[in-house]
Amino acid sequence: MIEDTPEEWPVRATSTPFTGKKTSIRTDEVVMPDGSTATRDYQVHPGSVAVVALDDTGRVLVLKQYRHPVRHKLWEIPAGLLDVPGENPLHAAQRELYEEAHVKAEDWRVLADVYTTPGGCDEAVRIFLARNLSEADGERFEVAEEEADMELARVPLDELVSGVLAGRLHNTCLVVGALSLQAALAGEGIDALRPPEAPWPARPFTA
Repeated sequence: MIEDTPEEWPVRATSTPFTGKKTSIRTDEVVMPDGSTATRDYQVHPGSVAVVALDDTGRVLVLKQYRHPVRHKLWEIPAGLLDVPGENPLHAAQRELYEEAHVKAEDWRVLADVYTTPGGCDEAVRIFLARNLSEADGERFEVAEEEADMELARVPLDELVSGVLAGRLHNTCLVVGALSLQAALAGEGIDALRPPEAPWPARPFTA
């Protein structure tokens, strides 16, 4: 069995040349194994959650949103930031599913934990599987900015997987989520997935 392992090389000096609303840029002088140092610039990120919401007919809830850095409208799964340090990722995922799709789910599992771009950002994402969907109670969440232009759809899982392999779909969380779900269904099944409160060392949380 192969497994990623935690390791931390010494940092001789560090600075934060830019601090934004949610993220910042950090510059570290990292001591290499041969004793030399190398400068590494990377984005410091609070972490995120994403949700593969699967309905009773095998369709996945997806949304299309403008992403300015890549100048594309991308089909994605509901996702959002961990706004509060130590926030329970399940609670954040439930919030995002409500805010972006006005949907709630009764059954939750962990599909995958990923680092999105570990060469240049420390963002960690927990991707959940949500089932037994229904419309959320109360008023719809009022969206703004890019989210005000979102399109919502429910797409068969097989169609998402085909779109990924054909190069038509590119969002990291959608790609990982769709392929992970397909692998789970073809393998040991959904019941073998981790529970929603499974430990997450990349972003430790309280209950």
